[in-house]
Amino acid sequence: MSPIRAWLLHDVTGPEAYALGDAATPDPGPHEVRVALRASALNHLDLWVARGMPRPPSLPHVGGADGAGVVDAVGRDVAGVGVGDEVVIDPSTSCGACAACVRGEVPFCAWFAIVGEHRWGTHADAVVVPAVNVVSKPGRLGWAEAAAFGLVTSSALRMLRRARLRRGDRVLVIGVGGGTSTAAFQLAQALGAEVFVTSTKHDKLAWALEHGAAGGFDSSGDFDRAVRNATDGRGVDIVVDNVGPATFERSVRSLARGGRFVTNGSTSGRTAELHLPTLFWRQLEVIGATMNDHREFADAVGMVDRGEVDPVPVDSTFEFEDFPAALARLDAGDQLGKIVLER
Repeated sequence: MSPIRAWLLHDVTGPEAYALGDAATPDPGPHEVRVALRASALNHLDLWVARGMPRPPSLPHVGGADGAGVVDAVGRDVAGVGVGDEVVIDPSTSCGACAACVRGEVPFCAWFAIVGEHRWGTHADAVVVPAVNVVSKPGRLGWAEAAAFGLVTSSALRMLRRARLRRGDRVLVIGVGGGTSTAAFQLAQALGAEVFVTSTKHDKLAWALEHGAAGGFDSSGDFDRAVRNATDGRGVDIVVDNVGPATFERSVRSLARGGRFVTNGSTSGRTAELHLPTLFWRQLEVIGATMNDHREFADAVGMVDRGEVDPVPVDSTFEFEDFPAALARLDAGDQLGKIVLER
């Protein structure tokens, strides 16, 4: 077969190490399918991998964890998926056979791997994934919207479930405008929470307030005081914070007694200090989450398909050949929602 186009990462010196080139067309093995991609979306993972955080298992490497397209080949022993199916890609892969996988807890599998990080990803004309990692595309969505929402909506859903969100809870989402934070804001609202947000950008706060946020505060300011003023001094039940050290202390201070801090990322650094007496005296919880399991991905797609939650906004679309410009916009942090490459 003729080769496919792919954005190949040749080194871990930074985003400039990606180059457009040809790669062999991948063939699906047993229990796998090949998807001819119509669109793929960027994540900060594309930047981190390019900087060796973590280093890909081999080079060259194809990044991209989000994608949507049409199944054009199936391997042996595939059931329930056929050539011509329009699908969204679930980026969480695993062995499928260990105790964790049997329980449905894919992220706890010792062989857990993320599409675009540990295996070749979606910034190519085609990708091969396990058949269990494709879900029917919501018919109401175009290709760009379908490619954009999967990872962030499913991983935000996992965070909120691990934080035991209940209807009526007060939630603070740090850094609204980023993909996962925006999805967490949308999901928390859809699940019946009162949601406050922070951002350093006025336009992102304005967007959230227009879409029902109970309050919006400057991430670089004393937002913990603002949160307490807005909640009669009590604080919030849950904080969703993927920013990390830059906001960690004030996020913890924003919590009510018995509150839960949940994160699945840390864009501002890897290490934060926690004042232990605050943790035990106020009986707080610090909760980590990683990606999604297959049930959470299917639930996220179903919620979007039924109109229970909006797909995360598409900030901008770029032609496939303009990947460097798309990466630059992502790296600048100016986007509101997701950045998508169209074929």
